[in-house]
Amino acid sequence: MSMAAVPYVVAYAGIAGFVIAVVARLVMWARMPMHLRWELYPVAHEGKGRAQYGGSYLEDSDWWKRKREVSLWGEVKFLVPEIAFLVALKEHNPKLWLRSFPFHFGLYLVGTCTVIMMGGGVLAALAPGEISGPLQAALCKVVPVLGGLGLGLGILGAIGLLQRRMSTPELRLYSAPADYLNLVLFLVVFGFAFLTFSWVDRDFSAVSLFVRNLVTFKLGELPGSGPVAVLPAVSAVLLAGLTAYIPLTHMSHFVGKYFAYHSIRWNDEPNLAGGKQEKTIQRLLSQPVTWAAPHIAGDGRRTWVDIATEEVER
Repeated sequence: MSMAAVPYVVAYAGIAGFVIAVVARLVMWARMPMHLRWELYPVAHEGKGRAQYGGSYLEDSDWWKRKREVSLWGEVKFLVPEIAFLVALKEHNPKLWLRSFPFHFGLYLVGTCTVIMMGGGVLAALAPGEISGPLQAALCKVVPVLGGLGLGLGILGAIGLLQRRMSTPELRLYSAPADYLNLVLFLVVFGFAFLTFSWVDRDFSAVSLFVRNLVTFKLGELPGSGPVAVLPAVSAVLLAGLTAYIPLTHMSHFVGKYFAYHSIRWNDEPNLAGGKQEKTIQRLLSQPVTWAAPHIAGDGRRTWVDIATEEVER
């Protein structure tokens, strides 16, 4: 294998690692036991406009005999602003939001820029005549703006979050070494990519060519010599490694957010006789308990039903 092919191989490995780790996280969370009901309203998927004022299907008489009206669009309308703009964080912790929003939005812009470059590479391979025209000119203008702005916001956000964790006593108490390490890694990788962008690849032509080669499996050497050729390749390697690393840490909350809202906060499916919920609950209650706390005293043989129905000594 030639040295020119090494960055491409590392990039493929990073993408594969990211996909495998994300799928593993999805499977893990999908297989988790039913969560205890939160009973928090409003529930975004509630129909008949009830989500607007915190109502629910329990308002109807004989609700258990009626067909529930569930609005997937209601969940989408809530989740999109929440994911894109961190609405809840802004409402409950605006000082942290000022640092966290630029960091997350920078990641979104870098991701969008990467997807656009990948799409441009595919189009270039399938329709070289079309991509070389107005569409190519548009991509050349959009990609540097999204990429440069995304890297800059990500760096500023990472600095702000690092400063916040180090200067706030409450956060310091709950900050593990990995929390600092993650932010430092983002600073190093994004900082190196921004250096490459501002020094040798201001129009993102080198990185766009790298991505185009990547999606078309042409492991060609980047043009130029010295820093012009080396820095974009090193940036690609660092970004690929960071991409594979993210879902292996608690930063994989971008995958778990769906489960946190849809399966926990908004899970208000009724437990009806003979229904799916009843079977699941019965199966979970029949599991043996191993909790050693005095108020539970699980010995590994008794089930939750045994513990919940036993007489308590006074």
